[in-house]
This record gives sequence, C-alpha cells and structure tokens, in this order.
Amino acid sequence: MRSPLAWPLLGLVIEQPSYGYELVQRFKRVYGETLALNIPKNVYRLLDTLQVHELIEQTPPSADEPPARNRLPKPHYRATEHGVGAYAEWLLAQMEEARQRQRLFTRQLAMLEPHAALELMDRFEEECLIEADESTPAQTEQEVVAERLAGRDEELSLGARLSWIKYAREELVELLSEQPQGSG
Repeated sequence: MRSPLAWPLLGLVIEQPSYGYELVQRFKRVYGETLALNIPKNVYRLLDTLQVHELIEQTPPSADEPPARNRLPKPHYRATEHGVGAYAEWLLAQMEEARQRQRLFTRQLAMLEPHAALELMDRFEEECLIEADESTPAQTEQEVVAERLAGRDEELSLGARLSWIKYAREELVELLSEQPQGSG
C-alpha cells in the first residue's frame, strides 16, 4: 500500500462499488489534477493490491448490467468491512501528517532572515488565494457532498491561513524593528 493512488482508489470503491474502467473515469473526475493518474492501467494493478490486502472483494455484475459480448465479464469490486475501517484509519493518519507538516513549516519559516520570511509569506498568501479559486465539477450526490465539504474546508482553512499570515507578518515586522540598523 505504498502507492499514493491506492487509498484514494479504495475511497472510490467505498463510495460506489464498480469495475475498473468506471473507476478510472471517476478517479480522473474526482481527483483531477490533485492526484494524477498518469497510466490508467495502474488502476487494475492497484485493484489487485487492494484485493490482496482484503480491502476490497470481487462481486458479480449487477443484474441490470448487460452481459459482455465476445469477452469475459468485467470484474466488479466492493469494499470489505476491513477496507472501510482501514480507510478511516488512513484518513486519520493523513490529518495528523497535515498538522505535523504545518508545524514543521512554521518552525522552518522562523529559520529564515525576517525579510526573506516576509517575501515567502507574500508568495504563500498568493498561492492560498489562487488555490481558493479552483474547484472541480461534481456529478454524483456523493461528489456534490464531497465538493461542499472540500469547499467549506478550503474556505475555513484559507481564513485560518490568511489570519496566520497576518500574525506571522506582524511578528516578523516586530522582529525587524528590534534589530539594530544595518543587521538583517
């Protein structure tokens, strides 16, 4: 489970059991440029990996799906109970990693000379505002909810980041004002 694509793929299977090609299409639509699927055939390898770890299982196609002509039926996949639990644990670990990355960023920022840190804060603020303007069109009900949740998270996170940027600037400006003239 080292691939950064395996867990997001599991999330799609949890959201809606399906088959490989449809999962490739949803992966591209849901994750877009955030998580690129450069080689769509990798989805089938990842599905095998998820199955080996007993996070998903094969199921027969639904009764309303027409039988495949001149080829084997498409294997369909659904998440196992173990898969849903493992996915939830992975999400919690992602949240902790994000908090740790933010703490690390703030400590590393403090290592810069105040003028350089202020310039970096300007770039960081610009990146935050650009990111806030991006969105992905949703198609399914779960995707609509996911977009609302992501949008609200981004809105609240942006507000917090901008507030933090303002605070960091004030601290850096104060630090600069306390330095003797000619040092920097």
